[in-house]
Amino acid sequence: MSRPLFISSLLIVSLIFTNVCAEEKAQQLKGPIVITSETLTVDNEAHTALFEKSVVARTTETTLHADKMLVYYHSETGDITKIDAAGNIKLTKGSRAIVSKEATYFAEEEKIIFTGEPRAVEGENVVTGRKITYFLNDDRFLVEESKVFIKKQRGQ
Repeated sequence: MSRPLFISSLLIVSLIFTNVCAEEKAQQLKGPIVITSETLTVDNEAHTALFEKSVVARTTETTLHADKMLVYYHSETGDITKIDAAGNIKLTKGSRAIVSKEATYFAEEEKIIFTGEPRAVEGENVVTGRKITYFLNDDRFLVEESKVFIKKQRGQ
């Protein structure tokens, strides 16, 4: 095999491997969402499902608790497009927790916007603000009007 052909082949294999890894990571983050509650009301015309009382939505890495969740789904595929959650919101992912009064999950952007006195806690460190936007795929936060309390840094 000639050197340019070998390098081209190596580059193609590398690109395929990178794309497969990126797709696996995206699927792992999205994963199936399992939602449980005491009551469920489905409106097939509006393409919504209202979960009430002790609502828990779980993926492979994340758990979201709320008093109620209104889930919007695609009419043809059944895929979740948006979730409006209200009352005693608590999202946990690993050692991190975010609490608020309201939250909205946007599936296409893979983000959750927390409002109503949102507070993020990791260990003894706390971040508060008017609004916290959590970008799930990037594990990144945007906090508006933030106030940060750092009690202990990692590695200490």
